[in-house]
Amino acid sequence: MHKRLMGIALAMTALIGVAQAQEEKTIGVSIPAADHGWTAGVVYHANRVAELLMKEHPGLKVVVKTSPDPATQANALQDLEVQGIDALVILPTDPDPLVNAIKEVKGKGTFVSIVDRAPSVNDSTVRDLYVAGNNPALGEVAGQYIKENTPDAEVVVIRGLPIPIDQQRQDGFDKAIAGSNVKVLDRQFGNWNRDDAFKVMQDYLTKYQKIDVVWCQDDDMAVGVLQAIEQAKRTDIKYVVGGAGSKDMIKKVMDGDKMIPVDVLYPPSMVGTAMELTAAAIYDQVPVHGTYTLDATLVTKDNAQNYYFPDSPF
Repeated sequence: MHKRLMGIALAMTALIGVAQAQEEKTIGVSIPAADHGWTAGVVYHANRVAELLMKEHPGLKVVVKTSPDPATQANALQDLEVQGIDALVILPTDPDPLVNAIKEVKGKGTFVSIVDRAPSVNDSTVRDLYVAGNNPALGEVAGQYIKENTPDAEVVVIRGLPIPIDQQRQDGFDKAIAGSNVKVLDRQFGNWNRDDAFKVMQDYLTKYQKIDVVWCQDDDMAVGVLQAIEQAKRTDIKYVVGGAGSKDMIKKVMDGDKMIPVDVLYPPSMVGTAMELTAAAIYDQVPVHGTYTLDATLVTKDNAQNYYFPDSPF
């Protein structure tokens, strides 16, 4: 009799363990549509990590929704609420217009993780977790590399858009080269767009007979820069430093391309980091509340393989 009761107890324990392992939960993931290379990478990594998490947690459902603008994204949040979600991971198209919609989700007891683009109010009233790249460091790492490797460089800068993220990157760059012999010839906005950057670089090539280095904040823009240099057959430019970690630029670093010797990470895979931390919070009660800032790693030929995702669109 004792053995029989023990057997029943063990069986019940096993069933409870299975039930717990397969506890049904839903994570909603709301991200921008793939309107340029970096956001295409965000979509890729969100879907990639969603599959991994659902394999790891058999009872987990991850719903990924993409939106082209704040109004559409607000509607996507409502749809996710109706479906019933235990957690939300959101990379806002534009954070401030979405603050009320995010607060509404959080007000229902949902665990909220914001990625990359923080609203003006970025505290516990809006989110539980904030995961982002290091924008000042992206500029600082690039500036430090140029200062150390080309100490007398004459540099042209292609900025992104006139928004706070761009200014943070520019401030970091200026801090790194302060007091050095590195000279900035010009700064213009390329709108994080390869075609716009191509036009800006054409203008630079016409205006300046000698350019040593180009710093542009984004790998998409670096594509346009390289095309302009090649088209003009200019040989004075020693190299280009981009940023973000696109597969094409990482591959150039891996292959020892003299024009792209390094890249600075601002990985779209950060959305996956946020998703993994969110799953840990709702399944394992891991205390992940707070702010996680990812390093702006300098990608070199020695470490490039670690950041190369050949199947990614970016």
